[in-house]
Amino acid sequence: MPDFRAYAPDALADAREIRLAADESHHLVTVNRCSRGDPVVAFDGRGREWLCECTDAAKAATLLRVKESRQAAPLAHEMTLAQALPKGATMDDIVRQATEVGAARIVPLLSERTQVHLDGDRAGKKTGKWRTAAIEAAKQCGNPWLPEIAPIQDATAFMQSASGYDLKLIASLHAGPTTLKKSLAHYAAKHTAGQQNAPRKVLWLVGPEGDFSPGEMTTAINAGFQPITLGPLVLRSDTAAVYALSILSHELQG
Repeated sequence: MPDFRAYAPDALADAREIRLAADESHHLVTVNRCSRGDPVVAFDGRGREWLCECTDAAKAATLLRVKESRQAAPLAHEMTLAQALPKGATMDDIVRQATEVGAARIVPLLSERTQVHLDGDRAGKKTGKWRTAAIEAAKQCGNPWLPEIAPIQDATAFMQSASGYDLKLIASLHAGPTTLKKSLAHYAAKHTAGQQNAPRKVLWLVGPEGDFSPGEMTTAINAGFQPITLGPLVLRSDTAAVYALSILSHELQG
């Protein structure tokens, strides 16, 4: 795979040339030092890729000549990460790693123990920053699919309204959780009569530092979430998020 990747969300499927936006051109030419004649893969974040050659390495409007286009097959399983906001810039790392693992959707949540409080303007800027982090991660890892970054939501309201998932899981430090392997085995046993014995759409709910409160955990269970242990050790929220997605992806692909 060529070393250079560029995000081109507005490119046409049958495009013969792609003119990159100013910020993307700057990143490709100035930061990554792409030159005329270099191979570049442009992608739109929706599975479409174009194999290109850089014909004009202009820092404000790089031009790519398309040699071939292809549409990646959608992932067999759709993972959503609903993440209670951690402190500092940790959410940036969570978004990057979730993109690398193949999450389809990321939902930032405000929970009872969330120590980050954002007003409307700051919340919008944060969401934009996370989208940028996802694009950067997709370039780095070669993922042609960008995860949807949902607006920041109240955790309890999200738990109560979350629907359309085959399986809803919540990482838990409280007593009595089961393992992911047992949860998936139980799901398969219930669906042996159908054609699909593995969940296609799975929602992972991961708490902030200190986990969700007992009240939030009760709300989640009443809303159909299964408490899942991530092992005997207490993980940081960012470690828990990428670990949860990674073991789920591994089990679903198996």
